[in-house]
Amino acid sequence: MEFMLRIVPDEIPHTKLHHYLLGSIAPRPIAFASTVDAQGNPNLSPFSFFNVFGVNPTTLIFSPSRRGRDNSTKNTMENVIEVPEVVINVVTYDMVNQVSLASTEYPAGVDEFLKAGFSKIPSELIRPFRVKESPVQLECRVRDVIETGSGGGAANLIVCEILLMHIQEDILGDDGMIDQHKIRLVGRLGKDYYVRAFGDALFEVEKPLQKIGIGIDALPGYIRNSRILTGNELGQLGNVECLPGEEELKAMRENPEIKELIETSCDLVSDLSRLAVRYLETGHTYEALKLLMLINL
Repeated sequence: MEFMLRIVPDEIPHTKLHHYLLGSIAPRPIAFASTVDAQGNPNLSPFSFFNVFGVNPTTLIFSPSRRGRDNSTKNTMENVIEVPEVVINVVTYDMVNQVSLASTEYPAGVDEFLKAGFSKIPSELIRPFRVKESPVQLECRVRDVIETGSGGGAANLIVCEILLMHIQEDILGDDGMIDQHKIRLVGRLGKDYYVRAFGDALFEVEKPLQKIGIGIDALPGYIRNSRILTGNELGQLGNVECLPGEEELKAMRENPEIKELIETSCDLVSDLSRLAVRYLETGHTYEALKLLMLINL
């Protein structure tokens, strides 16, 4: 029996709980937030408690939580109270070390643009500056500030509405949308770890929006209970719209490669299952299911 660590949040130190959450809820997108105070002094700081939640109206939320060590609020929080505007700049691999440097807790009034070597460019609709080096910059109005608690580590939810987006054209694909390989985003993990969101790290999972899959429960029992197939692979199979018919299975069996495998195999279940896995890896899900159904044909 697997041992599970059982955590009751109120029974462990907040710092320890914080690390458990950062390590398990990840990767997280990074809001590189640019604000100004009432005197116009700029502030720039990253936050990984962040996401976008709607488009009508646009709803973006990030959280400059209260500091755990002394229960103080961060400059970003104080700025959006004074000037309820913020630019959210996306963070890419090419700028991640500079972004980390900007997270240094410099005293109020210190310009993190200068400290971290970023270029200021004026926003069109709001007062905070945009980060020139970021390929997507979101000019936002703060709609609401929700303080969830008064103790150290409590979240302050900054609820924003996006007024204007700026997108560099060189990160767009042929379809006019953002190409995930070109934008080269990074995500935040626990401890000092980040993750690249491009290159070999990317993979696709077809969303079951335009069709209704049969579900894993509709697969034959000997496939559901396979000792070779993983849950992910069963999930792929459960996304097909129907089980193959008898004629399709007979045609698959007459395929020269498959016919030879069946006639020469010493362990047909294992051999067909492993070949089906290779089919799944290349996106040939329906063909993989036909192969597996040959086991009991």
